[in-house]
Formats: sequence, C-alpha cells, structure tokens
Amino acid sequence: MIYTHKSPALLIIGLLILLWGGLNHLGMVDTLQSSLQQSAFKDHVSVKEKHEAESRVAAELAQAQKKPAPTLRMPKSKFDQEKAFQAKLSFIFGGFFTLAGLFILAWSPKPGHLDYIVSTIPGVGFIMIIALMVRWGLDPLFANWGKAVKDSGALSWDFAKIFNLNYVVLGILIGIFVVNVLRIPAWAANGVRLSRLFLKTGVILLGTLYSAAELAQLGALSVVLIGIFVLGSVGIVLFMGRRMKSSNSMTGVLSAGMGVCGVSATVASAPVVQAKAAEIAYTIGTILAWGVMCMFIFPTVGHLFHMTPVQFGAWAGTGILNSAQVAGAALAFDPEGIETLKVAEIFNITRVLFLPIIVLWLAAWYVKHEESATQVDLVHVLVSKFPIFVLGFILMFALSSLGIFAPADHYQGKFFSGDKIKEEKLLKPKQARLLESELPKMRTPEEKKALSDLIANRKLTSRDQDNLLKAAAKIPQLDGAARGVLENASKAAWHDSPVIKAYRDWIAWLFALGLIGLGMQITGHALRQAGGTPLVIGSVVGLIKAVGSLIVVLLFVSKTV
Repeated sequence: MIYTHKSPALLIIGLLILLWGGLNHLGMVDTLQSSLQQSAFKDHVSVKEKHEAESRVAAELAQAQKKPAPTLRMPKSKFDQEKAFQAKLSFIFGGFFTLAGLFILAWSPKPGHLDYIVSTIPGVGFIMIIALMVRWGLDPLFANWGKAVKDSGALSWDFAKIFNLNYVVLGILIGIFVVNVLRIPAWAANGVRLSRLFLKTGVILLGTLYSAAELAQLGALSVVLIGIFVLGSVGIVLFMGRRMKSSNSMTGVLSAGMGVCGVSATVASAPVVQAKAAEIAYTIGTILAWGVMCMFIFPTVGHLFHMTPVQFGAWAGTGILNSAQVAGAALAFDPEGIETLKVAEIFNITRVLFLPIIVLWLAAWYVKHEESATQVDLVHVLVSKFPIFVLGFILMFALSSLGIFAPADHYQGKFFSGDKIKEEKLLKPKQARLLESELPKMRTPEEKKALSDLIANRKLTSRDQDNLLKAAAKIPQLDGAARGVLENASKAAWHDSPVIKAYRDWIAWLFALGLIGLGMQITGHALRQAGGTPLVIGSVVGLIKAVGSLIVVLLFVSKTV
C-alpha cells in the first residue's frame, strides 16, 4: 500500500511560511506586526526615542569638540527580537517543507517504511502552519481585544484572560473545528495521527528542566496525592460498576482509564480484564468527553482561585484523566511559562508509575468476580503496554543531573546566588516606592514578607520568594506597573544556560503542535461513543476526583516548592 499522496499542498505550505519569514526580514509587515505585538512595539518606540536622543547628544558633543559624529548602534528591542525570531523559524520550517514538497512531487513512492515516513510530513506541515497563525496572529489579536474591551469600559474584566483564549486553547478549538467541519485532507491524515509523538517528545525533554531538589519535593507530594486519588477512583468505579450491574470487563477497563492515566491505562488493562472492542471504545469516549470539558474548565477555575503554578499543576496532574489533556490545561493556564507544565507532568508521570499496581489489582479482582476469566501473562502486558516516554523522561533527568546539558547549578539563577549582580538589574528607588504602596494588597503574611524582602534587598534571594511573588503578581487589584516590576524581577533572577533556554522554546512548540493535533482527533463520533452507564459512572468519579483534588490542593499544597 502506498501512503504518500502526490499533492502540491506541502510545497504551497512551505512557500507561504517562507513568504512570511521574508516579509518579516525585510520589514514589509511592520505595520501589521505593530498592531499585533502592541506591548513589544511600545518598547521598540521607547528604545528608538532613547537612541535618537543619545545620538543627538553625542553629535552635539562631537561638534563642540570638532570631531566626527560617532555612529551609535541602536539596541534591539523586543519588537525587533520577535520579528527576527519569526523570520528565523519561518526560514527553517518553510525551507524544509518546501524541499520536502518538491521531493514528494518528483518522487515515485514504493511500499515500505520510507513511504510511510514521507507521508507524515505534509500533515506536520498542515499542523505547523496552523500553529504559526495561531501563535503569531490569533493569540496576540485576542489578547489585544480582551484588553481593549476592558479599557473601553464595555466589560469590567478581560474576556481573553478569563476564558483563556491563548494559543493553546485557540489551537485546540481550531483543530476540533477542522476535523468536525472542514475534515482533515487525505494528504495530511498520517501526519495528524503523528501529533501524539510531539506531546510524548515534549514530556521527555521536560526531564532536562528539573533540579534534583525540585523533583524530590514534587515527587514526594505527587506520590501522596496521586496514590489517594488513583486508588480511590479505581475503587469507586469498581463499586459503582457492580451496583449498576455493568459487566466485569466494562467495569475493570473503565476503572483503569478513570483512575490512572486515561487512554494508556485503558489499553494496558484491556487484556487483563478481557475487555471487548466496544467496551474499550465506551471507556475512551467517556475519558475524552470528560477530559475535553476539564481541559477548558480547569484553567478558568484556577485563575478564579488565584492558584499558583505549583497548585494548579498539582490539581491538573491529579484531576484530569489523560496525559495530553493535562498538558493542554497546564499550558492554557500559563501559556507564556513552563513552570505549571513542569509540575503537572510530574504528577502525570507519577500516575503512570501506578499503572503496574492497578493492572495487578484488576487481574486479581477480575479472576475473583468473573467465572470465565482466563490466565493472562501479566509481565508481558506490563512490558508491552507501559508508556516508554516515562523512561525517556527519567533518562533525560539523569543526564541533566550529571551536567550533560548545562552546569549543575544553572537552576539557581543570578540573583539567588548573589555574586553576579549588576547595578542596572537591581530594583530602582522609584520601583521600590511603587511596590511599597502595593504592600496592603498582599493576601497573606508570607506574600507581604516576600514583597518587603524584595524592596529591602532590591532583588530576589530565594526560589520560595520568587514563587510567592509570582502568585502575588496575579492579584487582580495589583497595579499594572507593579505587576511588571515583579515579573521583571523574576526574569532577572533566572539564568538558564543557552542549551536549557533552547529546550524551553522547543518544548513549548512541541506541545503547541501536539495539542493542535489532539484537537484534530476530538471528533463528535468519538465523544458519542461514551455509553450510558460508563458515562454516568465516569462523570460521577471524574467530578469527585476533580473537586476532591481541588479542595486538597487549596488546603494542603504550598504555593511554592
């Protein structure tokens, strides 16, 4: 069978991406970019005015000294950096897709592995061009609209922030629209199915971003929370299934999916409880229906409760069923950073590590309650179905801990170590006075002390202080300028190696691509597959898990790590 479609689509996608890169490089879309990247453009104007003023002073001084006027180089503003980044990324991916598109048109494919691999590239290009339009176009557009509507007084709140209309949510929604309304083109189908690989690769690379202390603290916390809610969820499903007279195989496979890690646990436990194809479909439909709803609701609830990255990551990693949905909710909550995603994925991976325990439990339960149960090779099931990406994550963390990617102390940051501080990076007197006026708005004594210490030291001095002030920066009543000072102080405190910074950028893009592909796999048919009894049981257990874990996190999980 030949998988590769002879279509010019990939070539057109590549040329369009190259065109955008070229227009950015030549400055021919600066007007459009200035309307999209409004805050960056304001910075650009400020930098330009400062440069012009310095040039005039230098010219007047040179004229007075009868010397040639010096040429001062204008520093790059955030606006210039964003344009350069978009051009660079467009040239890389546009060039690759253009060459691949030409190859597909000229190539005579033959059945085999190469044919299948080549057939996936157009689908990746299809997802990529959507990701670029969403991240560089729709994301800033909705952010500007939300701010403009609030500033105009039409609404007292920013609808784009409240409903999390950022590149993550918009990408997933566009993916859902494409698959259910427009339909995925045949030439892109194989690449869209490959999108889960982006998510798994992103999780593996996340292993490079953890410090040993961070992983130890999060790991201990996740084992307790996940242990309670995984074992509790499985137990409730088994109890309800028996009460509602659901078949043992249906109850068993649903308990694994709702309790552990969604689709992966469903597939791993199916042979153990001898689940039929229809029962697997019902379970996956239930997980998908519930998980899609949570993926959009969780971030909004998290903002309403002013949850920190640690708290929201713990809640999402515990309360949401499927790995991809956990990543989607975490990035929707915090689209510009990766801290929330890091916490959420630790909880998600801990949940996966409970899979062998649950499979053994279900095997014993099924044999006890099903007369026709046959012997199953549990070792073979566990080895063949265990998610390999978890092992990849552990390997990358081990290599990172050995200093393969960056020095072992690169997580501490400039300001935390206190020995590489430049005067221009310290808090200015005007900024300190501004923060002093915001002290009464702090919600807890810990936040007030953290802000007081920042004012006194003119810099951040610990990770705990940084996390507390990140939470404080989300207080709705906080002055916008003060929020900017806190954000800049946090940015200045961190000093990642170039390798780790590159990992952060690529991880964000991998998840963006994977989540758009995830949206393209959420079909109305799949959602309708959730049968009556499985949907009732799944909804009850999912609600208990989501609400219960929210209460526990708010009461017992510290705002910092």
